[in-house]
Amino acid sequence: MLQIDTWKRVLILMVVTFGVVFSAPNLFYDRVERHKDAVIEIEREGETEARLAAQSAWPDWLPATIVNLGLDLRGGAHLLAEVEVEDVYDARLEAMWPEVRDTLRPLRDTVGTIRLRDNTPGELRVRIGNPDNMGAALSAVRELAQPVASVAAAGATDIDVTGEGDELVVRLSEAEQRATDDRTVRQALEIIRRRIDEVGTREPTIQRQGADRILIQVPGIGSAAELKEIIGTTAQLTFQPVVGRASEGDEPGLGNEIVPSLDEEGVFYELERAPVVTGEELVDAQPAFDQNGRPAVNFRFNTSGARSFGDYTAENIGNPFAIVLDDEVISAPVIQSHIPGGSGIITGNFTVEESTQLAVLLRAGALPAGLIFLEERTIGPELGQDSIEAGKVATMVAFAMVLVFMFAAYGLFGLFANVALILNVAMLFAVLSVIGATLTLPGIAGIVLTVGMAVDANVLIFERIREELKTAKGPARAIERGYEKALSAIVDANITTMITAIILFAMGSGPVRGFAITLGVGIVTSVFTAIYVTRLFVTMWFERKRPKTLTV
Repeated sequence: MLQIDTWKRVLILMVVTFGVVFSAPNLFYDRVERHKDAVIEIEREGETEARLAAQSAWPDWLPATIVNLGLDLRGGAHLLAEVEVEDVYDARLEAMWPEVRDTLRPLRDTVGTIRLRDNTPGELRVRIGNPDNMGAALSAVRELAQPVASVAAAGATDIDVTGEGDELVVRLSEAEQRATDDRTVRQALEIIRRRIDEVGTREPTIQRQGADRILIQVPGIGSAAELKEIIGTTAQLTFQPVVGRASEGDEPGLGNEIVPSLDEEGVFYELERAPVVTGEELVDAQPAFDQNGRPAVNFRFNTSGARSFGDYTAENIGNPFAIVLDDEVISAPVIQSHIPGGSGIITGNFTVEESTQLAVLLRAGALPAGLIFLEERTIGPELGQDSIEAGKVATMVAFAMVLVFMFAAYGLFGLFANVALILNVAMLFAVLSVIGATLTLPGIAGIVLTVGMAVDANVLIFERIREELKTAKGPARAIERGYEKALSAIVDANITTMITAIILFAMGSGPVRGFAITLGVGIVTSVFTAIYVTRLFVTMWFERKRPKTLTV
């Protein structure tokens, strides 16, 4: 008999209601978007009349889930950046010098004097006074080697130590270089994500491409230049001891460097290259004002940074201490007293906007290496709006033609299929909204394809019912057998398409993934509406009318 259990009917209606309710906010896109932005701003910065008015644009008791519009629909900025992973090798080896020096000091009677040489890229070179005992120096420094933190390099160590004449040479091993490259790109990816999130842009696409490249797409931002300003600054903050004032052409002592002043033109400082504390040990940075009312930045270190900062200030009262940002001294105050607690203030000739931007960059962290921008594009909102309108027209034309065809070909059953098709699109948008998917032009193509596939399932069912009606088994039996026999063909066709969508999602990136997501979700909603929703409509109609004959 043609029947559906009550609990199944309730479940189907609940799923359909979910689709209608959670897709409805997309019909009022601008209002919902203003509401969501206002809620976020109120949480961050407090209430104002304008924000409260924007918040009231959409009722709080209704869902506020909407589909995010991609770069090609909203407009925005696109960048492809390459991470200069080699920069990290030199920084890593420079940081090893104090450790190598302290390891060799107890062996001075054996190896003689210990001097740091001008290092070539990728090497740390140390000259010893007695090269005849190079073996003892090599053995001692090799004890500093650590296992490579990578599963793919089990058993390998992070440094290679060799002797060349009277010089001991330390290099990163190949296994450590590969592991460092991977860590550097991952760290850069996360820091870029944090910096963009700090600015509050909507649904950016930030993903790795290849070994050392990062794709960044941010809808709604003004230009690629604006995006580069947000993510391109390395914001590497260090606190370094000051050796003295210097001139531009001066040669720094071994282990030192000449760094220009940011605010004082023509002024240079000679600093010890090894920092006391770095920006990596910062846990917070906030824009503020100094005691004279000028814009500044308050900062706070973590436990280890606070200890190092406090110990150094206690031991160096009366000496200058340089705060260096991106290889420029922004301040070189004299330490007046011990500074416990690990907090302080960065002052300089900042504007309020510059101090706010600096605080954002410091909170997000320093990029581990420089970026080279290989590709940049700005997509204007007008072009995005044109894409939206074109997508709307394409979808509506396809939708209208399908609805007319189904009603003309199958009459009342075609009308049931049309209602289910509308619900199918509603459920598709509901799922995309809830999971936070980003809709792009290829995604719109996936929706149009979903419409065709949903109709295809209904066509299979209705044609099977037609065939069953010819056997004169009665309308109820014909409808039941039609759904049963069409099920295998529908499932087989949609499984193969789902496999394609999964492969596209796994192998593709950006817009290709967007197409795969809409196609995959559309397959699930299409099968549900074709098998369950239209069957529920047909069953409810049949129970009410009880026709003796049936024409499809």
